[in-house]
Amino acid sequence: MGILDSKIPKGPLAEKWTKHKNTINLVNPANKRNIDVIVVGTGLAGGSAAATMAELGYNVKTFCYQDSPRRAHSIAAQGGINAAKNYQGDGDSNYRLFYDTVKGGDYRSREGNVYRLAEVSGNIIDQCVAQGVPFAREYGGLLDNRSFGGVLVSRTFYAKGQTGQQLLLGAYSAMNRQINRGKIQPFNRHEMLDIVIVDGKARGIIARNLITGEIERHSAHAVVIASGGYGNVFFLSTNAMGSNVTASWKIHKKGAYFANPCYTQIHPTCIPVSGDHQSKLTLMSESLRNDGRIWVPKKKEDAESLRAGKLKPTEIKEEDRDYYLERRYPAFGNLVPRDVASRAAKERCDAGYGVNRTGEAVFLDFGSAFMRYGREEANTQHLDNPSEEKIKELGKAVVEAKYGNLFQMYEKIVDQNPYETPMMIYPAVHYTMGGIWVDYNLETTIPGCFAAGEANFSDHGANRLGASALMQGLADGYFVLPYTIGNYLSQDISTGNISTETAEFEAAEKEVRARLEKLINTKGTKSVDNFHKRLGKIMWNKVGMSRNAPNLKEAISEIQALREEFWNDVKIPGTANEKNSELEKAGRVADFLELGELFAKDALHREESCGGHFREEYQTEEGEALRDDENFMYVAAWEYTGQPADAVLHKEQLEYENIQVKTRSYK
Repeated sequence: MGILDSKIPKGPLAEKWTKHKNTINLVNPANKRNIDVIVVGTGLAGGSAAATMAELGYNVKTFCYQDSPRRAHSIAAQGGINAAKNYQGDGDSNYRLFYDTVKGGDYRSREGNVYRLAEVSGNIIDQCVAQGVPFAREYGGLLDNRSFGGVLVSRTFYAKGQTGQQLLLGAYSAMNRQINRGKIQPFNRHEMLDIVIVDGKARGIIARNLITGEIERHSAHAVVIASGGYGNVFFLSTNAMGSNVTASWKIHKKGAYFANPCYTQIHPTCIPVSGDHQSKLTLMSESLRNDGRIWVPKKKEDAESLRAGKLKPTEIKEEDRDYYLERRYPAFGNLVPRDVASRAAKERCDAGYGVNRTGEAVFLDFGSAFMRYGREEANTQHLDNPSEEKIKELGKAVVEAKYGNLFQMYEKIVDQNPYETPMMIYPAVHYTMGGIWVDYNLETTIPGCFAAGEANFSDHGANRLGASALMQGLADGYFVLPYTIGNYLSQDISTGNISTETAEFEAAEKEVRARLEKLINTKGTKSVDNFHKRLGKIMWNKVGMSRNAPNLKEAISEIQALREEFWNDVKIPGTANEKNSELEKAGRVADFLELGELFAKDALHREESCGGHFREEYQTEEGEALRDDENFMYVAAWEYTGQPADAVLHKEQLEYENIQVKTRSYK
């Protein structure tokens, strides 16, 4: 077991990033044009990194499996992006954003990285406004803010319920400018299937053209992995169907340590599962918790009547409703962090108070918001003695202006009008805080290989606060990686072009072809989805919202058996040398079947509860997470040595010099 060097600069917290930028090595503009960089993934992290590095003068190749970078899963982020601008004048600051993020992550993230994230957050907003991102504005003309879970200020900038889409279009427009200049060479509908290591350094990738099936070699002086998270290991998640762990897993198997895989976020505000026919889940933005109140009936008989269809939610009187988050966490109420809200919803449903047919749903009710906003609007319009109906009508119009597209999406999926009856929600897998281990420079344990955005582990600890994913992705891409990658590339100014006609590229391509042929030639009897769904059920039932040692041990054995069955009985039609979507899925599921075991292994080894990792053996009398700071205040970084069962643990000890470590409380 080794000790990892995070390379966090010395000195006062608020000066670390500035000092680091002033002292790292640079590449002059004349040399940048002779250096090539590969970026895998073109969502917010990859797209912003590619555009910025190309603007600096590097030659960039981008790879994405979608038909356009505009289709990256970043487009699905709805609620907003955090930044410490303090436009509301409510006491926000870089330090408060830093503190909230570390506390929200249950004291399992790096101080240095998180403070840097807070420090550059304001620059992100300026950058995006300059690109034309249509953030909402308040009456005075300043950008509007709303609140998200785990904080006591309003710092979330938003564009209705389409924030991710609008930010991605900004990054995509910046990319297009560089594509037009010839500085970015885009390879859409391409999937990275391996990384190429030459003399110990990342020097390129092997990719498959998903239209023709052709295997291609691409060289570069550095490789950036920005391919997102691995939530689809659960099969049902809020992630796009194509989201996968393959790029991260391939570099893991070539030497990049995988950190904290068990830190996975369960989002409390998702449309509930309706049956086995589903292939994904839909997120209802956390922004809805600004105005929606979460409740279940106080009486079990009312819950039973709701499930049987004998009672409508609007027929349950106010005094018979249990607003359980407001009851349990009065200081934060409905805006507690996601892990806290998710476990609370599960506890109520497990106790028999679930409100839908399956018993796994709670209500998100906007009735109070309609009346509150309606009264404000009536006062603004100087209406005398408006009726209750008129007030409600005015309030609905305000809510529609803030969240209208989300309400439309809910009605299309559930076939219920959320303006007339409360939404039903339940927790679902959403985001992965774990990922590839990187140092302060975002460099992995493979020299020359970097990881950005959700693909790395660095900023969120054991739980991500809402609206911080977009912040981290754009911080990494626009403001961190373009600086730090130069420190590495400054040693490559005399290297010249990297040839793909070498033994290392030949071996990597041969390995990729052999794996694809093995999949195609299995000629089994079960579909890829059959294995993926079975893996997902193991993960959700035994490695999901709550975990215990017996279940985790069973999960590891079951995943090992399922993986062996997969390689002996998966059925993939067609050939490898053509467009073949089943072959694409098979490769991704094969990687999930390895990651799933490491995920469970990591959860089993971490004998504490923190953030999104909840071990049933380690909880307070009130059912809250019980950390073990004495024994587990470290990053668990796993080294691949042949099989997930044989992964070797490396520890990066976490030190808190600027923040007091204490039990999280949102009461």
